[in-house]
Amino acid sequence: MEKAYVLINCDLGHEGDTLVALRSMKSVNEAHGTFGAYDIIVEVANKDVKELREDITWKIRKLPTIRNTLTLMAIEGQG
Repeated sequence: MEKAYVLINCDLGHEGDTLVALRSMKSVNEAHGTFGAYDIIVEVANKDVKELREDITWKIRKLPTIRNTLTLMAIEGQG
């Protein structure tokens, strides 16, 4: 299973509805509001890197309330 963490900035005041939309996605394991430079952090997982990238690019990043993202790919096998 491939995993990534996505840091998200969304439209002001739309954190709640963005979290609801993210949590309804099959590939999203967790989504939480955060303090700091980003509004939301999301853990995304899928069976392979290609499908993981497609989920992030074509589902998460296409939500209308999302302004920008930073994706961090997990390193498998690192203790």
